[in-house]
Amino acid sequence: MVNVFVTGTDTEVGKTHISAALLHWAGQQGWRSAGFKPVAAGLDADGRNEDVQRLRAASSLPLTEAEVGPLQFQAACAPHIAAALEGRNIDMDGLVQQARALAARADVLVVEGVGGFCVPLGPQGDTADLALALAYPVVLVVGLRLGCISHALLTAEAIRARGLRLAGWVANTVDPQMSQLQANLDTLRNELQRRHQAPCLGVVPRLADTHPAATAAYLDGTALHQVLAP
Repeated sequence: MVNVFVTGTDTEVGKTHISAALLHWAGQQGWRSAGFKPVAAGLDADGRNEDVQRLRAASSLPLTEAEVGPLQFQAACAPHIAAALEGRNIDMDGLVQQARALAARADVLVVEGVGGFCVPLGPQGDTADLALALAYPVVLVVGLRLGCISHALLTAEAIRARGLRLAGWVANTVDPQMSQLQANLDTLRNELQRRHQAPCLGVVPRLADTHPAATAAYLDGTALHQVLAP
């Protein structure tokens, strides 16, 4: 099986939404799936991070909250700033070790980044450095809204510049009223395939039901089998 690193064209484009769907889909194949959110910023009144909770619930392996989200910070802001506010450091080497330990127990590990692809994590580097240290193929979540073509192509270039493989991408509809949505989607399909040989793994509409099963119904099972079980 192949583990994946999920990144996005920006923050709030649905990385957790898609990561949870990938975990659910993998579980439906009978695979042991595990979600991993190495760094999470923003806790609710009960001291919990919503993204970590969603990944944990979507994993087919029984996991503790700390196994899914080892570093969780109170403030909902850039992670290096949130860490500094609490006087804590983000130990990237430690995160890599935790990811590998979890991967050893799973058939498929879905690692969700934070924000976009190059988000600072402190003196040790950024999220792109973390992805490189893990060396997993990258799945890009493209938020369908104005500007998404440039954002997607720039992110894909940054992924390739780090020596990582863009295994595929998922279109997630952020703005259902986006002008010329289908034409934008066609351009993304053509350009990401032509430039990076990256297939579209699914097109997810704006859903009222955000349960992972509902989202997973819009993923391309054939394409995912090629990515996760080559």
